[in-house]
Amino acid sequence: MDSDNLENIDIDEENKGLYEHLNIKVDKNQEPLRIDKFLFIYRQNSSRNKISQTCRAGNVVVNGAPVKQNYRVKPGDQISVLLAHPPRENVIIPQDIPVNIIYEDDDLVVVDKEPGMVVHPGHGNWDKTLVNALAFHFEKSGERSDLDRVGLVHRIDKDTSGLLVIAKNEYALSFLAKQFFNRTTKRLYWAFVWGNPQEDEGTIRGHIGRHPKNRMQMSVYEDGSHGKHAVTHYKVLERFKYMTWVECKLETGRTHQIRAHFKHIGHTLFNDERYEGHTPLRGVNLPKYKQFIKNVFEILPRHALHAHTLGFIHPTTKKELYFESPMPKDMADAVKKWRNYLEN
Repeated sequence: MDSDNLENIDIDEENKGLYEHLNIKVDKNQEPLRIDKFLFIYRQNSSRNKISQTCRAGNVVVNGAPVKQNYRVKPGDQISVLLAHPPRENVIIPQDIPVNIIYEDDDLVVVDKEPGMVVHPGHGNWDKTLVNALAFHFEKSGERSDLDRVGLVHRIDKDTSGLLVIAKNEYALSFLAKQFFNRTTKRLYWAFVWGNPQEDEGTIRGHIGRHPKNRMQMSVYEDGSHGKHAVTHYKVLERFKYMTWVECKLETGRTHQIRAHFKHIGHTLFNDERYEGHTPLRGVNLPKYKQFIKNVFEILPRHALHAHTLGFIHPTTKKELYFESPMPKDMADAVKKWRNYLEN
């Protein structure tokens, strides 16, 4: 799971109650009608199958008691539909937001996401997300895509830039998701990390789980006592004495894997505030150097992580598609500034 909203996990784990999504008082002139058909007509954006499943789960309540899908509604009935997630999570509002689509066909879309854009609506970010932007794009082009339940094959953090693939149908979702699960996709990340790793290439191993005190962070547990198995391979691309540009290949895909692993080995991502990388962790203690770092932070006001490549087998053609995203402007400008600093 690649998500910037870790608090969502805690909310789901700590509040296992049901949320009311619909409350209807049946009209006094309503003729007797099966409740699954009644709700299907009332909620035109819900499928008959989903309504039946909700009834079977005991989540359709009439006059305070759960009913089955063959219950016949009567005038004056008070109907509630209760689900396990807040109702806003089920609402995707199409919004006209610029999004960089670099490839699209009948099965999928490949997007080069800008930093600062949340991928999916969630706690604290209910709109202006990539999903809202794509919902507008599909609506404008006359296509239909159940993005809330179908589209997202994988995610990257809000402040991580780079490549994402979004499925347009159930088959494409299943086909692509299997490749991500089996780690057969070709994904490389670029990151700037504090310090100067000793080796030009290396592997970081260690289970990743929630930090015992800071729930917004993930921690590494080398002894495997907590969390899930995680492996990150890296290669140094360029050294800037106090900062290093590395390429990362993930053998596993844990939440904040690159960020947590590099913090664990003492090379936190550059300007990663959540993992204490937003202060000068390496270098000299001189006012000129501190001012230089402050200037670079202004150029690159986020953690320095970019999803550089994405390769996968197409669900229909069965041919390999491969994409590369160039370094975004904020990271490229930071590189120029570091090179100039070292030259002078």
